[in-house]
Amino acid sequence: MHELSVTEGVLSIALGAAGGRRITGINLVIGDLSSFVDDSVQFYFDLLSRGTAAESAVLHIERQPGAAVCADCGHRFEVRAPLPAACPACGRGRVLVTGGRELRVESIEVEDGDSGR
Repeated sequence: MHELSVTEGVLSIALGAAGGRRITGINLVIGDLSSFVDDSVQFYFDLLSRGTAAESAVLHIERQPGAAVCADCGHRFEVRAPLPAACPACGRGRVLVTGGRELRVESIEVEDGDSGR
């Protein structure tokens, strides 16, 4: 359900950046560790964008893998939930998540008044 408020934010950002032009696409980056579900974001976007300049826009979702670094040996590695209890290289337990929790609007696509895109 937390996708609703996040999707409201995505729509608000896109509409503000479009400056009144019709939005044809929104490119999102969603981290694998963020717990956001693509289908839920799409569902809420379709619902919230009705009657706006973003109605019928296509959401392009790029998934960002989880990433971590060991605070002891510096080893960098991909992670998935559930997070590992220890570094796979040295076995120590000071693992810091460095990526995969994001959700951001990477770019938007708008119609150009002259060419239709």
